[in-house]
Amino acid sequence: MVLYGLGTTIGAGIYALVGELAGIAGYFAPISFLIASFMATLTAMSFAELSGRFPKAAGAALYIKEGFGSQSLSTLTGLLVILAGLVSAAALINGFVGYLHQFISLDRTIIIILTTLVLGGIAAWGISTSVSIAASITIIEISGLLLIIFVSLLGIDFHLETLTSTLIPSADITQWSVIFAGTLLAFYAFIGFEDMVDVAEEIKDVKRNLPLAIILTLLITTILYMLIMVTAVLAVSPEQLAKSKVPLTFLYQHVTGNDASLISMIGLLAIINGALIQIIMAARVMYGLGSRGQLPAFLSMVNTHTQTPLITTFIATVAVLVMALVGYLSLLAEITSLIMLSIFSMINLALVRIKKQQPETQNSLNFPRWIPILGFIVSLSFLIFTFLNITILNP
Repeated sequence: MVLYGLGTTIGAGIYALVGELAGIAGYFAPISFLIASFMATLTAMSFAELSGRFPKAAGAALYIKEGFGSQSLSTLTGLLVILAGLVSAAALINGFVGYLHQFISLDRTIIIILTTLVLGGIAAWGISTSVSIAASITIIEISGLLLIIFVSLLGIDFHLETLTSTLIPSADITQWSVIFAGTLLAFYAFIGFEDMVDVAEEIKDVKRNLPLAIILTLLITTILYMLIMVTAVLAVSPEQLAKSKVPLTFLYQHVTGNDASLISMIGLLAIINGALIQIIMAARVMYGLGSRGQLPAFLSMVNTHTQTPLITTFIATVAVLVMALVGYLSLLAEITSLIMLSIFSMINLALVRIKKQQPETQNSLNFPRWIPILGFIVSLSFLIFTFLNITILNP
């Protein structure tokens, strides 16, 4: 489950985000990541506690129902989660086409159809097989990041005084303004842990393992992001990183002087891994809603051989295929961010209400009440800022 969580959280974002964040926050980009990690962890802790209290598929929709007692709000939440996953998968597949064209020349439509059908087939094969494939790709992704960290360290001249003066900000308000601007971008690199709760019914000892896996996922992600960002800005100037469309590939080439095709291939795998996990997630949420009567009952049918919800997996695959072929998903991707932040806000508020009714539960994690309260404030603030940003850029 930790590998599954890392696959959906780390994903393709970090392979492009490093350059954008370096352009905004410069040498203080690692501090932006650290603050964003704290903010994301608040909501992750809420998901962790709720996954122990209610270890069922369609997690977010179930949590909203338990917190607010509204069937319609719960169903709407589930549908929003499904939509966000499908749009995200379609956007990733479109991104995969662009990366693949660096290696082979093939018609875009053919690539999208073949890629989506293969991913749908893997998702339908069985949860053990599909998660094992996703976990294997995740290990390759992490290995690529560790390789970049290692080669970057070789090119850095470590002097404690230089490091502290370069990476640690002063009390200057100007420095902190760029740090918080970077934090708003870095926050999105941590989104993905919420997908973990949607496979709750297929996890052994779920009340122990799922909450623990969510916390470990955020911890490992934070360490990896901090290491990659620190070594990146010390090995190459933030200005150079910001100019590159493939910053980690550029970083590897700059430090080693070698061809970076391997890093590009890992980036390809990272993109496709994210799309696979989104298809798995969307199918499980549809299944969970169907099994509780919030969507048609036939969606809750599970194949006796694969033990997977084949009908919902088929629907998710077809929907992703159509969206990917239509393209022009940049605005939809921004809307997806609004959807996820809305869900985060409601989830934190739902846990506040649940903890008021039942402060603690046995055999699962229990966090102080101030954590979901603070998580709600942070998520709502990000939601408002993102909405204003979208309406300004797309009037």
